[in-house]
Amino acid sequence: MAAKIDIKVRLLLYKKGRILLLKQTKRNGGNYSLVGGNVDSEEGAKAALIREAEEEAGLLLQAEHLSLAHVLHKRIGKSQRVTLYFKANKFGGEIRSKEPKKFQRVEWCALDNLPTNLTNTVRHVLKAYRHGRMYSEFKKNVQVLVD
Repeated sequence: MAAKIDIKVRLLLYKKGRILLLKQTKRNGGNYSLVGGNVDSEEGAKAALIREAEEEAGLLLQAEHLSLAHVLHKRIGKSQRVTLYFKANKFGGEIRSKEPKKFQRVEWCALDNLPTNLTNTVRHVLKAYRHGRMYSEFKKNVQVLVD
């Protein structure tokens, strides 16, 4: 039987040694995560990221300024998820939390001093990306970096 696979997108946005993170509300886990979300059935990955970035953080992105940086295959129980991580080399907009029920704030965090409550998935992806890996797998406490 074929597995149902969800497709998600996330943004790796860097500026002067910092990365843009969202701080979730306590009700939503209270952790730090990346801007992004689901790819809806009627849109492509870049279009989904452009939409999510504006909805969540007031970021204005353009498809031609996005490049694929990492692909994560995550297995959660019997479900599977593929998340496409894009870097943006240009962006605009007024950066702020536009979904205050989900995110307390949007924050630039130093890469050499990331929050301790960064999600395990984001921590895994940042490590894989820093090691030049385009693809990795994550299965509940089992992280695999693949060349």
